[in-house]
Amino acid sequence: MTSTTTPSSVRDRVVVVTGGANGIGAALCRRFAADGARTVVVVDLDLQSAKTVASELGDGTVGVAMTANCGVEMDLRRIILTTEFEHGPIDIFCCNAGIPSNGSFDVPDAEWTRIWQVNAMQQVYVARHLFQRWIERGGGHLVVTASAAGLLTQVGSLPYTVTKHAAVAAAEWLAISYADRGIRVSCVCPQAVATDMLPAGTGGAMAGNDGVLDADAVAEQVSRAIGDGRFLVTPHEAVVTYMQRRAADHGRWLRGMQRQHAKFGDAMMSAPNSTAAKL
Repeated sequence: MTSTTTPSSVRDRVVVVTGGANGIGAALCRRFAADGARTVVVVDLDLQSAKTVASELGDGTVGVAMTANCGVEMDLRRIILTTEFEHGPIDIFCCNAGIPSNGSFDVPDAEWTRIWQVNAMQQVYVARHLFQRWIERGGGHLVVTASAAGLLTQVGSLPYTVTKHAAVAAAEWLAISYADRGIRVSCVCPQAVATDMLPAGTGGAMAGNDGVLDADAVAEQVSRAIGDGRFLVTPHEAVVTYMQRRAADHGRWLRGMQRQHAKFGDAMMSAPNSTAAKL
């Protein structure tokens, strides 16, 4: 089976999901299996959790578990090569793994490197080792799980904001540069979602102002976006309004964000990062 330039669904396709053992990643795996994917590769740093999710997909023959650190290029290369050798050509690759990092300029360089590799470079590494294969086969679909923070900002989290902006920018650039080669890109930008990424006891803080969505609801929108060939996926409808306000009057938008920082910023900067976030 080969990819097509505009996938109408995931039925009978080979799909890879990083960070697939929990949260949005696990919801994506469940959704793709329910939509009829032939193989769903659940990639996670926690192999046992990945195996648990994989075992629950379809009739037990759909899910495959693999382990990887998604901030390491050669780990992602191994995932691509192993999947294509053992299960056939990859049709859809979801760069979903991500990690938080609260704080300001005091965040140490080692932490900046860690979050940059996972949140920003992951899709670059995947494109480096997968796009030529897709070009030769006629196309494929890359899904990048970014964040509304990548379109707007996240108070209390300088590294998260910067790396998610980079993730959106990379997704946009790839979408622009490879559309004529049959490659489609979708960029997922939710606000608060009920996953381990939410700091405990914050209710989602500023990101929760417009509600905390269930991960399955996000996965449903991603599935629709793949079918439509749509780039931007904003599960929280208010995000589009905020983007429009930001573009219309940046100064006013900044003043509004400064008020949000006064309410949530200090608490977010001092909140511990979730140890459950997966690579």
